[in-house]
Amino acid sequence: MNSLSGRFLILTTIFVMLAEVLIFVPSIARFREDFLLNRLERAQIASLALLADDMLADDLEAELLANAGVYNVVLRRDEVRQLMLSSPIPDEIAKTFDLRDASAWVLIRDATLRLFTAENEVIRVIGAPVKEAGLLIEVTMDSTPLRMAMTDYGLRILGLSFVISIITASFLFLAVRVVLVRPIKSVVGYMQRYAGAPEDARRIISPNSKVTELREAEEALQMLQTDLTQALKQRERLAQLGGAVAKVSHDLRNILTSAQLFTDRIESSNDPLVARMAPKLVNSITRAVSLCESTLAFGRAEEPAPTLTMVRLHDIAADVAASEQLAIAEACIEIANDVPQDLVVRADPEQIFRVIMNLVRNARQALVAAGKPGRVTVAACEQDTDWCIEIRDTGPGLPPKARENLFTPFQGGVRKGGSGLGLAISQELVRGHGGDLFLKETGPEGTIFEIKLPRGDMTF
Repeated sequence: MNSLSGRFLILTTIFVMLAEVLIFVPSIARFREDFLLNRLERAQIASLALLADDMLADDLEAELLANAGVYNVVLRRDEVRQLMLSSPIPDEIAKTFDLRDASAWVLIRDATLRLFTAENEVIRVIGAPVKEAGLLIEVTMDSTPLRMAMTDYGLRILGLSFVISIITASFLFLAVRVVLVRPIKSVVGYMQRYAGAPEDARRIISPNSKVTELREAEEALQMLQTDLTQALKQRERLAQLGGAVAKVSHDLRNILTSAQLFTDRIESSNDPLVARMAPKLVNSITRAVSLCESTLAFGRAEEPAPTLTMVRLHDIAADVAASEQLAIAEACIEIANDVPQDLVVRADPEQIFRVIMNLVRNARQALVAAGKPGRVTVAACEQDTDWCIEIRDTGPGLPPKARENLFTPFQGGVRKGGSGLGLAISQELVRGHGGDLFLKETGPEGTIFEIKLPRGDMTF
């Protein structure tokens, strides 16, 4: 019974039985009241024979009392209490019950007590005569016939309730299977078929349920499957494009490297025009070679794991500043190294150099593109759990479009013609150290990128 429909069948049976039990309690109380009123009515009818004839034979009186199921009958007429029929009472009267003004709670209480009282008792029952044939009628009787009748009635009611609950639960079981379980299994089947080939658009579910909630679930699943199929197709196209780009970049790098060798000789030319144009050509070819190498580096499955060692961050920042200062030429841009002389961090020297170089180069290129003087600063500090490295610039800030896909390859370029590989590779390298690279602040006053490297255990 681990299925949804099986559990629903069991719960329905239990709930119907509970409802029947709640109905049974007042029902058995009502049965007891009717039983006693019937005895009073029969006793009243028996007493009419005495009213018709003042003298009855003992045998006839005993027969009338036996038919009424009582020991004696007392009738009050015109304020006179009169013993109409009588016979010997085998025991003392144990309890008296007045049915004239009994409340529902009293009737339920007395009926419950009678069901759980097994021994026989002589009880007195008082009620109002039918047809207003007097002020009251009173009889004495045994309690055993009453209890037996109540027990028999209760068993019949419980048996009928059980049959009703089984029939009701069976109908509900079938209804649940048709209305709920079968559509759910259909949805599960769609999901399993789709999981076998998620790129196949023919396996996407088509909502057809007439139940509002299930149709909403099917529509949500359809939207999810559609988005996933499109994402898989896009990923496949990007993978193919990446492979093609990697191949082109590899061959292009070789061609550009050969061109770089020729430009070395051009620089030694005595022609003034050639001497003036050669450095720009060299820089352009160098940037193209660098882009090809970055693309090939990103196209590899993963970067090698960092070789962690304690390095002096000031020296690395100084190397970056010196390299970038040579590329500034005539622009009024300053590369400042504000890293403390004695700050030592745990990192891979080569990889952390590449990260800082990428960030400083991006900042420098942004300042050059803005066409105004500026400053790029590398700063760092030591905190309780991390080393924090900041690369700040006084540039114009990042445009909103660049912020949306800042660390996404081929989409997060911050300048025209940029590929966005530099930031993506840098973030991957920092995360390989267990840290993170993120944009801390950007705006008209400048941009700040922050690198966090975990300190952890510094014992070597």
